[in-house]
Amino acid sequence: MTDASKIQASGADGKVAVVIVAAGRGARAGQANGPKQYQSIGGSAVIARTLDVFLAHPRTGPVVVAIHADDLDLFQQAASGHADRIMTVIGGATRQDSVRLGLLALRSHAPGQVLIHDAVRPFVDAELIDRTIATIGERQGALPALPIADTLKRESAAGMIGETVPRAGLHAAQTPQGFPFWPILAAHEKAHHLGKSDFTDDAAIAEWAHIPVKIVPGSPDNVKLTWARDIAMAHQRLSGERMHFPDIRTGNGYDVHAFEAGDHVTLCGVAIPHDKKLSGHSDADVGLHALTDALLATCGAGDIGTHFPPSDPQWKGAASRIFVEHAAKLVRERGGRIANADITLICEAPRIGPHREAMTETLSGMLGISRDRISIKATTNEKLGFVGREEGIAAIATASVVFPGEVPE
Repeated sequence: MTDASKIQASGADGKVAVVIVAAGRGARAGQANGPKQYQSIGGSAVIARTLDVFLAHPRTGPVVVAIHADDLDLFQQAASGHADRIMTVIGGATRQDSVRLGLLALRSHAPGQVLIHDAVRPFVDAELIDRTIATIGERQGALPALPIADTLKRESAAGMIGETVPRAGLHAAQTPQGFPFWPILAAHEKAHHLGKSDFTDDAAIAEWAHIPVKIVPGSPDNVKLTWARDIAMAHQRLSGERMHFPDIRTGNGYDVHAFEAGDHVTLCGVAIPHDKKLSGHSDADVGLHALTDALLATCGAGDIGTHFPPSDPQWKGAASRIFVEHAAKLVRERGGRIANADITLICEAPRIGPHREAMTETLSGMLGISRDRISIKATTNEKLGFVGREEGIAAIATASVVFPGEVPE
């Protein structure tokens, strides 16, 4: 992104340089979504979150990132806001060689100290960086680490337990590891020229080169994202750290139909014997008409008359389940999930209780939701008004639907 001369001119003298290692392929985390350092957690690439921490720290200066040759576009997208602070180098075939190339890129800047960090540890924090920097000496490195808590077993050639390894004094190493710049660069160069390429971290190279390394307390949060499940857990953790406003919408519907001569009423899709029937262009099912309006309201799709005008002869005598299923289809086409439906039937007669189970079962099929998400209730009007005089039936319906995304600010 910049060359070494631009970094040197940026006025970072006296600050700690940083090498971020990001050239790995991350095969264990899977490649379906690209190398793990570029996968998204909480809305940002893993490496972007790592860079944000180091670039915001007041003690850090130039930052060099060792990337894979195939990842230049991915990296530029992830680090687009930090072009003036970052230099990239193409990494080597191993982590060890990528670090060496990153250190070589810093020679013209000549920093006194350097931190070396894995890009896939995005939960590093400022306090850990502070502890590491404070421990670096003129001839001493610093290694953040955590004491091993688990009992350790060594496996035999037969796949059995060979022995229990005492865990006293054992630590799990983390990054960033900090070193005086010139000694660690010399150690890397010496190892390279001697063909030694089996060091798994920079503290191991320092140990080989007789550079003392002091352990500083690591952080339990500073995990390395290695497996696909680590990426998923990191995303879940970051997503849970901010407040969510899920897009849950509630719609209401109301309908009323008068009685006329007949031998049954249709309520919530069930035919109930009665000495009257409800008057209407369709089957006059007040419960389903109210529910249709409630569902349409959750996605701003008008009302039942918008989609099924009573002036249209094709709906004469139509089963009202057609209306409900159409409204449910519109909701789903917009990504909505029906959470529950609640219908209250207001009538003096017929009795609703004996038919409630059949109504619930019918509605479950129409809406594609389980029976426990459906509520059908009935009440009288205490002999008051047109309902009380048994001139008709009214219904009130409420539907709750969860849509993808969040409520906009």
